[in-house]
Amino acid sequence: MLIDDRDRKRPLSTSDVGIDDHVDLNAAGSSDPSGSPPPAFASLPISDSPNLNANGEPIEFADNNFFVPPGGEGPPPPDFAPYVAEYFEAGDGSVVSHDPHLNEDGEALYRFILSQSHIPPQLLLIVKGHHQEHQTRSVRRIDDRGHARWETETESVTVHDFDFQIDVSQYILREPTQWSIPDEEPAYRGTMNLEVDGVLMPSRMSFSGPSGEDGATEALLWQEHESGRRRRWKASKQERKRANTWKAERKMRGLPPWIGPPSPVGHPVNPEMYRNDVMKSTMTVREWADEYCASDKMLKEFTYQKVIYGWNFSALEAAVVAAVKSTHYNGHLTVEFKRRGDKVFVRADNWISRTLSNKWLVILLCITFVYPFIWLFKRFYQGGGGKWEVCGGAYALKSWKLLDYSSTSALGGNNEFVNADAPPPFPGALDPTVADLSNSLNNKTLVNTQMGVAEVVGLREGEWFQMWEGSIKRAVVGRLKSQVPLTVPDDGPLPAALMLDGYQARPLVTF
Repeated sequence: MLIDDRDRKRPLSTSDVGIDDHVDLNAAGSSDPSGSPPPAFASLPISDSPNLNANGEPIEFADNNFFVPPGGEGPPPPDFAPYVAEYFEAGDGSVVSHDPHLNEDGEALYRFILSQSHIPPQLLLIVKGHHQEHQTRSVRRIDDRGHARWETETESVTVHDFDFQIDVSQYILREPTQWSIPDEEPAYRGTMNLEVDGVLMPSRMSFSGPSGEDGATEALLWQEHESGRRRRWKASKQERKRANTWKAERKMRGLPPWIGPPSPVGHPVNPEMYRNDVMKSTMTVREWADEYCASDKMLKEFTYQKVIYGWNFSALEAAVVAAVKSTHYNGHLTVEFKRRGDKVFVRADNWISRTLSNKWLVILLCITFVYPFIWLFKRFYQGGGGKWEVCGGAYALKSWKLLDYSSTSALGGNNEFVNADAPPPFPGALDPTVADLSNSLNNKTLVNTQMGVAEVVGLREGEWFQMWEGSIKRAVVGRLKSQVPLTVPDDGPLPAALMLDGYQARPLVTF
């Protein structure tokens, strides 16, 4: 019995077929009445293949030949683009941002300060001179009777002799070094008070406890540290004074911001020897960013500091003063290094915080006596203000590079001049062999330190002063007054002279 259900009106069931009937199921589903099996795929005509045409070529389907359901395969997603935060530049070159995303996402805040760290700060040497002159003039006056008479008046006038600046930031070396403040150094860590992190509190309590705590309190702090909890204490007056004194000295000596006070007297600090330990805080910069974003304070502020180091700025200022006085100038002299664009501020996104970022609106608030109330709210209210000044970037003008002292191939020698097993000499002292090589290799400075032989990389402050000493003296004598920073010494080769055949420019400094 053959069953043919071409129209598929009802399914085939065993009730329609007798038990003794022989049913060919393949024939039942075929339209061929002869009951022969279907041909193999290879024997099909070319025109019957689903994806080939009559000529055997693949059929090209247009985009409108098939349907894509919503949420299925669509156009590819756009390329990843980094988040561009909203910010503006203040009058002193600092960057200020009130972007709401930076106040909510720690990763976005971390990426923002890293992107801003690629922009180095500006360092300018300001040289000013003025003197007082007493000038007399004749003034015609009329008395009560209408008679005119002449009187002589004397007044004191400030005469500006010279005012110029030199751009020093062009000598900054490579990318900055990211650093963080040590736990024992007083800093703003989320409040309006300078605090010391509780991790190192036991060593601090041994010499400067807040209220003379005994050993029991010290043991308690150790237990808190071991259990993973953190405590922060308001820095004492002695700690703040000691920290401010060292900050001023570190800045003038040009030391990196992660260098603490030297413990042994007479041992010079070598900045680059500590580059592997620049993250002094127990928290990473990313963790500080997360802590800032998690805070709900209304006037919170995160500060990223850019520090320029490497030169002894105090000694350099003294050398510039001596150069100016060598021109027999006896007026009032001002020599200072000024930094611009050395801070990045991220502040809360609300109208009060934005108002405080505008100095003209702050002046208006002071005139209307509103600002004192805002200051009290920010300073004393628990949910008012909070500062984070715990990290930054360090930009080197001069750095130290450790050499492979096991071989002197880089120094031009054939034998070892330093024994790797022998202890190094006193820090800062030159080995005699190294000194001879230093004098014979284009005046390179090699120092035998506790970590090996190191070479100075970059421009030293003495070399810079040698380049600019003549220009500074001529600017003083010529009474130069300019607000455009000088970038090239004026005793270098002139562009017109370089066009002359046979003219050879003499280098100022040999590296």
